[in-house]
Amino acid sequence: MSHIIWTAFATAGLAAAALPLTQVADDAQKRTPIATTPLLPDLTDPRTAILPLDEDSNLRYTIPVKIDGAGPYNFIIDTGAQATAVTDRVMRGVILPPAGEAMVVGMASRRIVDLVELDRFEVADRTLHNIAAPVLQHRHVGADGIIGLDALQDFRVLIDFREETIAMADADEDLGRRGFEIVVRARSKLGQLLITDALIEGVRATVIVDTGAQASMGNLALQRRISAKRAQEVKTTDVNGASILSDLSYARSIEFQGLEVSNVPITFADTPAFEALGLQDKPVLSLGMQHLRLFDRVAIDFAKRQILFDLPRRARTRYEGNHATRLDQ
Repeated sequence: MSHIIWTAFATAGLAAAALPLTQVADDAQKRTPIATTPLLPDLTDPRTAILPLDEDSNLRYTIPVKIDGAGPYNFIIDTGAQATAVTDRVMRGVILPPAGEAMVVGMASRRIVDLVELDRFEVADRTLHNIAAPVLQHRHVGADGIIGLDALQDFRVLIDFREETIAMADADEDLGRRGFEIVVRARSKLGQLLITDALIEGVRATVIVDTGAQASMGNLALQRRISAKRAQEVKTTDVNGASILSDLSYARSIEFQGLEVSNVPITFADTPAFEALGLQDKPVLSLGMQHLRLFDRVAIDFAKRQILFDLPRRARTRYEGNHATRLDQ
């Protein structure tokens, strides 16, 4: 019997010219770090593990993990994927028992793949047990594997783009919103956190924070509502190796919690991943790493269903002054 597992929005890359990082992101990385109030998670707490990040060619981040004592392997942290997955490269280094089959729903396709059992999955200083992981191809994923929502639910995750580190703390720690200007309450669906009160060119839309994707992608319902005109056609390859053609266009603005991001490049297509969430007929946007890097830090609190954003320094001054700000691209 096959299970249905969506790896959602993780993609191996775009066939069009790579979209440059915005000037705001570049400036944030060049600045000298400034003193701030304590972050979430608490970086001085011995229960918080801080890991260096390695950046892959698609502007996504990987961290080291061990599987049944073997490794380390470089895994993508993917908040857009339901399941933790391994690739054929891991299978060559460690013997993993079969655990059946699963249908993996990617951005462009659905495919039946083998499942294997991970008896011990070590990430940060935690060990998770008995994970059923689909087996994907390294050439399609771009890393040794994916850390999905099934493994991330036990953590509060903070990605610090300025320092290029990730902090992972236990979900039962009560650390509040320390050091973050914007806190967004999200709705949970199939383990995925959805921002449901975003406005894209004034149109109410659902936003998915997706650390496993390079670019941001919207569905055709969103494209129609904002009347976005195609600037370029791009081809995206998903974790199954299947490709989908999409329209690259620009949204004038994305707004949530008093923050506005302007002139946002978005690719548009109807995909099985949106359908798996029941969002194919409603405006939806998967916000990829290209735009998450506009912020100094992004924290995801799965237990409290909150997503927290730390603004770049110059934007933070404007936000504190009038409780509204704009990030121009």
